[in-house]
Amino acid sequence: MKPYYQDDYVTLYHGDCLTEHREWLEADVLVTDPPYGYLHKSAGGPRGDASWKNTSIANDTDTTARDDALSAWGDKPAIMFGSWKRPRPEATRALLIWDKGGHAGMGDLSMPWKPNFEEVYILGSGFTGKRDSGVLSGYRVPANEAAGRVHPHQKPSNLMESLISKCPPGVIADPFAGSGSTLYSAKALGRKAVGVELEERYCEIIAKRLSQEVLDFSNL
Repeated sequence: MKPYYQDDYVTLYHGDCLTEHREWLEADVLVTDPPYGYLHKSAGGPRGDASWKNTSIANDTDTTARDDALSAWGDKPAIMFGSWKRPRPEATRALLIWDKGGHAGMGDLSMPWKPNFEEVYILGSGFTGKRDSGVLSGYRVPANEAAGRVHPHQKPSNLMESLISKCPPGVIADPFAGSGSTLYSAKALGRKAVGVELEERYCEIIAKRLSQEVLDFSNL
């Protein structure tokens, strides 16, 4: 089937990554941010911004989408975001923590702590590079649409670049492409990538991001 978007580095498909488009399974390294499985629904941004209020994530009722994708992927190297609220993938070899900063996350308002972090799971082997801290800090995502946020679970491109830079050689796969940060960052590093996104509205956003000069969005 014809890609939704394609350039010299990135190929993007619109549809279901397990039933309609399985081209991503031919890639070499999985770097993705799947549905976490806890019925996420954004309460909106800070200072009264309502850009993301009540925005939900497709297939977020449980971890089936994540687990089916990992099963299809096999034992090849993978980096996958997740949450402590659900069990980690069984094959996880290392756990990283993305520190999202002091102002991120609302969570349970009865608790005197904010959930301003996400887990990052490392599976498989072949990762290289400088041995850094397992706490990933200093990476910020825009707070609202006016600042450049285009997805409720958007990841900063500089964070994704730091992760991809330690990946084994080959094509990067992201079957839950979302805002396109993985694909965009792979392209910025000169890596080829293939992605799949279920919702066409996000495919449109990804195509627009990828059609722009990479440096224009280096901090998104």
